[in-house]
Formats: sequence, structure tokens, C-alpha cells
Amino acid sequence: MLRIITQRAEALTELRRICDRTHDDQVVHKEATVREVLQAVKRQGDRAVLHYTEEYDQVSLKSEELRVSGSELDAAYQQVPKELLDAIQLACRQVEAFHRQRLPKSWVQFGEDEIVLGKRYTPVDRAGLYVPGGRAAYPSTVIMNAIPAKVAKVPRIVITTPPGPNKAVNPAVLVAAQEAGVQEIYRVGGAQAIAALAYGTETIPKVDVISGPGNIYVTLAKKLVYGTVGIDSLAGPSEVLVIADAMANPVHVAADLLAQAEHDPMAAAILLTTSADLAMQVVTEVKQQLVNHPRRLLTEKAIAHYGLVVVVESLEVAAELSNEFAPEHLELEIEDPWSLLELIRHAGAIFLGNSTPEAVGDYLAGPNHTLPTSGSARYASALGVETFVKSSSLIQYSPKALQKMASAIDVLATAEGLPSHADSVKLRMQTNLESTGMTSELEAEE
Repeated sequence: MLRIITQRAEALTELRRICDRTHDDQVVHKEATVREVLQAVKRQGDRAVLHYTEEYDQVSLKSEELRVSGSELDAAYQQVPKELLDAIQLACRQVEAFHRQRLPKSWVQFGEDEIVLGKRYTPVDRAGLYVPGGRAAYPSTVIMNAIPAKVAKVPRIVITTPPGPNKAVNPAVLVAAQEAGVQEIYRVGGAQAIAALAYGTETIPKVDVISGPGNIYVTLAKKLVYGTVGIDSLAGPSEVLVIADAMANPVHVAADLLAQAEHDPMAAAILLTTSADLAMQVVTEVKQQLVNHPRRLLTEKAIAHYGLVVVVESLEVAAELSNEFAPEHLELEIEDPWSLLELIRHAGAIFLGNSTPEAVGDYLAGPNHTLPTSGSARYASALGVETFVKSSSLIQYSPKALQKMASAIDVLATAEGLPSHADSVKLRMQTNLESTGMTSELEAEE
């Protein structure tokens, strides 16, 4: 069950172990399998996609069945309760409102000597969104991936998701996709879906960017196709780190830890607290909440291997340890969370105060729930509109501006041994002189 640690050195060792939990010896073997799938789909297209779908998902499809039909999309609305539809629509509105604030704006600056500089943002042509599925349903993942792409004005957005029993795609996923503005959906998952999006097949289009979480095979596939396409990130198992003081409610803290542990046997749930009493109460409460938990075996495994409680001497120390771990989700369940915020440097999303459980961010607060994991919050950010746009620099020099810079460009180009770089400026200077008649005047003076 949950271990309680009081020594800082031991806590650091454990935090590093948990952070590195995805680096196992099986990855090399799995990567070889993924490479085989990628190459087969690249060579054989639909044929390979159908083969691996039958092998790994035990679903036999024909090429014409890969795309979800319009009648299935329509029927999905009849299969979801009204309260679920309402929640999906609310989530779409909330997420869209937030991401519209993140849309980068093109700009142009007019400087001296008629120098014009700027940056122009344009969306990618095609985005491929991966939504985990099969026996589970994640409409929230659809919303968190599709809405930013829609806000970015990507012209073509497609979704791939594994088929469930009887070839079906969960109706909640289909409804969420349509509410988010996507109707092109393919029933294919795993590494073969990533390969199809990266290389294109007879049925599934090649895209420019792939986003969305998946299992280790999906993650490895995204890693291997990066460069052929862009990707959002390499998502690992989910994780939460809670910093709590004596004012925190142990029942709430325990629920928040379990909310991450129930995701996956490799999910991490960590508590850093200044209160030894709270630490003991949370451990007891976790045991109690697990008694009738529907996902008890899975959740207990995550807690046993990657659950941790650390008693620290101060909130400042808690912040230091948190920065070492760089959590995907960070909850500040303390009396004055804003006072500690300045000390937090690395976290995917930060939830401030006792009334802000991480589940709020998972579903409809607005910020994206696709976040950096396994310590990558040290250098990475949440998925957003920026994932689906790229920028082009804008540069315009007048003849006068070029003349002013010509000497420095010549010096730099010569230093780098690139004579044509220097000539591309010198020849323009010569042409400018000739066009103004200055060359003949100089010759006459000589």
C-alpha cells in the first residue's frame, strides 16, 4: 500500500524511480514489433492495416468498413443519454473558449530604412487525432484534441480509434467528434493507425501532425514516425503530485490520488505534505476508498508500485521536490496556493486550492488535459492550438537597408567560407549602383 517517507534523500531516490518507470527492458522488443508494423503499412497500405487490426484487435474488417459511415454517426446521437450530450456540448464550449485565447497572431513590424520583419502563422493542411478505444470510451480525449485543431483552422481533421466488439465505435466518441467539428473517423487503432496517418493508405489520408495519447505501441509508433510527420508529444502513464498542508481534507486528497491511480497500473500518485497526521489519515482513507472500488485490482497495483507519501519540513521543500519530479498534474491543496506558485517551475497543469480537483481539468475547465509526463514538463507544454500551426518568418529589405548591412554580411559570409552568400549581396549593390548611374560617375571621376 502507500508508503510514507520522511527522509529527503530517500524521497528523491523514489521520485526519480517513479519518473523513470517507463524505461523498461521490454521497450526494445516492442520497438522492433512497431517498426515491422510501420514498414508493412508503408508498403501495403490498407492490406496491412486490416491484417494488424484482425491480429491485435480481433476485428475483421474490409477496406470500405474502415471509415465510420454517416448513418453510424447519425445513430450515435440516439445512443447517448441527454445528460451526456449536454456535458459534451458544455465541455466543447469551455475548451474552445480557452483555446481561442491561445491562438498565435501573425504580426509585421516596419522599421527604419524600409525594413519589414514579421511572423506569419498558418495551420497545417491535415491533422490526425488518435483516440484510445476498443472496450473503453474517451470522449474527453476527442474534445481535447479536436477543438485546438478546429480553432487553429486546420482544413482537414481525421480521427482514428480502435474498433470495439462487432466493429463498433463507442457512440459517445462519435458524438463528441461531431460536436467538436470532426466527421471523418476511421476504426483503426494501435501502431497501424499511426502508420496509416503518417504514410497514408488507399483509404486513410496522410496527415501533417498526429496528436493524442495511446499505449506503449502507439507512443513508440509516434516516436518512430516523427520527422515524417509532426507529433504533439510522447505521452506516458498518467501522474499526479499533491502538495498539502495540515488544512487539507484527507478524504479529498485520497480521492485525488486514486483518481490518477485508477487510470493505469503504471499511473503515479504522490503526496508531499508538511503534516505527519495528514499523511497517516490519507493512507488510511486510501485503503477505505479502495474497498468497493470498481477498478480495485488495477488501482491497487498502481498505488503499490508508484504511490508515495512524503512528509516534508516545509512547503518550500515540497516545491523543490515537485520541481525535481516535474509532474503532469500538480495539485496545491494548501491554505494559500498562490503564495507557493512562484516556487513552482515545472508542471504540466497546476490546480490551485482545495476546491480544484484534477478531474476539473480532465473534462471541462478549458485547458488541455493532454500534458507532458515522465518529467518532460521540464521542457514541454500542454497540447494546444500551437500544435497545429507553424510559423513563417517575413523579411523585406529596401536597397538602402541592404547597402547598410552589406559589409557585415560580407564579413560573416567570408568567415564561413561561403563566397556566393557574399556575392548575392555584392552583385545587388553593383546593380543598384548601375541603375542609379553612380558607376559611370565614379568612372568619369577616375
